[in-house]
Amino acid sequence: MNEDFWLIVPVVIVWAVLAVAYALAPWGDMIGYAWVWGFGSVLFLGLAALLLRGPGARPKS
Repeated sequence: MNEDFWLIVPVVIVWAVLAVAYALAPWGDMIGYAWVWGFGSVLFLGLAALLLRGPGARPKS
């Protein structure tokens, strides 16, 4: 794992928490924002998976 992966993980967590908060908001017009934040968290989760799967930062010797 590289540093980029660990920099993206907190972003995923924050976006997911915001999606849940907007989904559970007591006012009804905020549910649309939950879709936006949820999509953002999935997008960043995909980026983290690509970083995890990608080539290592260290050159092969």
